Amino acid sequence: MGNFIITTIRKPDSATEILAEEISKNLGGQLIERKDLSFDTLKKIHGAENILLVKKNSLSVITAEGELFFHPNTAHLRIKNLRGGEGDRLIDALKISEGSKVLDCTLGLGSDAIVESFIVGTSGKVVALEVNPLIAEVVGYGLKNFSEDSPHILEAMRRVEVINADCKEYLKTCADDSFDVVYFDPMFRRPIQKSSGLNPIRPLADARPLTAEIICEACRVAKFRVVMKEHSGSTEFERLGFKVAGGGKYSSISFGVIEK
Repeated sequence: MGNFIITTIRKPDSATEILAEEISKNLGGQLIERKDLSFDTLKKIHGAENILLVKKNSLSVITAEGELFFHPNTAHLRIKNLRGGEGDRLIDALKISEGSKVLDCTLGLGSDAIVESFIVGTSGKVVALEVNPLIAEVVGYGLKNFSEDSPHILEAMRRVEVINADCKEYLKTCADDSFDVVYFDPMFRRPIQKSSGLNPIRPLADARPLTAEIICEACRVAKFRVVMKEHSGSTEFERLGFKVAGGGKYSSISFGVIEK
C-alpha cells in the first residue's frame, strides 16, 4: 500500500470530517487537515506515496497514476446484457447460478464481484478479498454507499462481502468445499496497456504471481471449480494447471478452469 495519509476535500462538512476520523482509526493512517494545499504539496510535506481522499459521499485514492475511485461502470453494462439474455464470459466460466457461493480472491475495482452477486441472488453469497487496505476501503465503501444506479444493481452491490485479507492466508481458514467456486483475477504478467482506466490502481495492486500452493488451497476450498482470468496466450494457465476455456476469438483475455 505504501506510505499514505488521509485528508478531505477543501471545505468538508461535519459528516465528512467524522467519516475521515473513523477511517483514520480503522486504517491507522494519519489524518491531515487539507487547508488549501494541493495533493502534490501534501505528499511532499508528509512523505506520502498515496492520499486517501474523503469526499461528501465517496472515497478515492490519489496515486502516482491518477485518482482511484469506485464506480460500477462495466458491471452496469454486463448486467444489462445478462438481463437481456446475452452471455457473460466470466459467468460462463464460473458456471454459477441462483444460490451459488463464490469466493472472489481479487476484488480490485469490484465489477466482477457485482456481476457474480447479481447472478447468485439473495440466496447466494459472494465474499470478495482485497489484500490492499486502501482499495478495500474505497471499493468496500462504494459498494455499500453508491446510490446512482438501478435497484437490482444496487442490491447486488450491497450483498458483496468485502474482506481486507491476503487470499493465501484466508484460504487456509476455509473449510473443504465451503464455496462452490473460487475465482482469481491477478494482475496480468503482461499488462494490457490500452486499459488506461486501470492505471490509478496499478501502484496499489498486488503484483505477486499466484503460486501452486495458493491454487492447491483453492482446489480444496472450491466444491466445483477454480477459475482464473489472464492474458490470452499467458503461460500462467499451464504453469498453474488450468485448462483454458473457450473465449472470444479476438479477445485479449482468457479464462482458465480447474474442474474438481
